[in-house]
Amino acid sequence: MQLDETDHGLLDLLADNARSPVATLARKLGLARTTVQARLDRLEASGVIAGYTLRLSDALRAPLRATALVSIEPRSAPAVLSRLKSLPGVRTVYTTSGRFDLIVGLEAETTEALDDTLDRIGETRGVKSSESLIHLSTKLDRRR
Repeated sequence: MQLDETDHGLLDLLADNARSPVATLARKLGLARTTVQARLDRLEASGVIAGYTLRLSDALRAPLRATALVSIEPRSAPAVLSRLKSLPGVRTVYTTSGRFDLIVGLEAETTEALDDTLDRIGETRGVKSSESLIHLSTKLDRRR
């Protein structure tokens, strides 16, 4: 599906506030409300808009965040992924190319909890090595 400038503008407005009324979106885009509603319906039907979600404030997120770069043994991905899914501090897992096989996003309430999660990742069968990076401050986050 091809997106035009208006579609991108609509998606940008929804990224800022997905609860914006259609009338508000239409006013900001300089379009009729029915036109915006039709575009929303088309974007939803085509799968461009997969859903609307809740975004929690930072006050409710764990105060410590980190990334673990993980190298795994060949053919061990399913077992390693299963183990990572069982760890409550693991929030995201991405496969990647290059020196590391997985990028693991972590959150923890305390340094002890973060350390424990990192230890559990390191001792997982199939993990060759890992390197952790603790997030200090956010300079840019376009998902907000």
